[in-house]
Amino acid sequence: MATIAVSCPNCRHSKVIKAGKQPNGTQRYRCQNPACQRTIFQLAYVAQGRLPETQRLSVEMTLNGSGIRDTARVLRVSPVTVLSVLKKGLLGVVWVIYVVE
Repeated sequence: MATIAVSCPNCRHSKVIKAGKQPNGTQRYRCQNPACQRTIFQLAYVAQGRLPETQRLSVEMTLNGSGIRDTARVLRVSPVTVLSVLKKGLLGVVWVIYVVE
């Protein structure tokens, strides 16, 4: 039987336990580091819109003036996904930009 060494993608902590499965059958993991902000993660994401890089790019494209449909077309995700990412993440980004300037 082969074992896979799993570490948290956020804090690189190696103390990780299994945390059930997604409805599509993908294994979830939970980071046991109390200082880590991201507690549950997957090794391989099936949905493109759930990737942290895709979410970061959608916020960046919006701040650079791209529309929701343009962003969705370029990143190959749904416009609904882009909207949900912006609702969750853009408020904090705008607040930081406003405070810095």
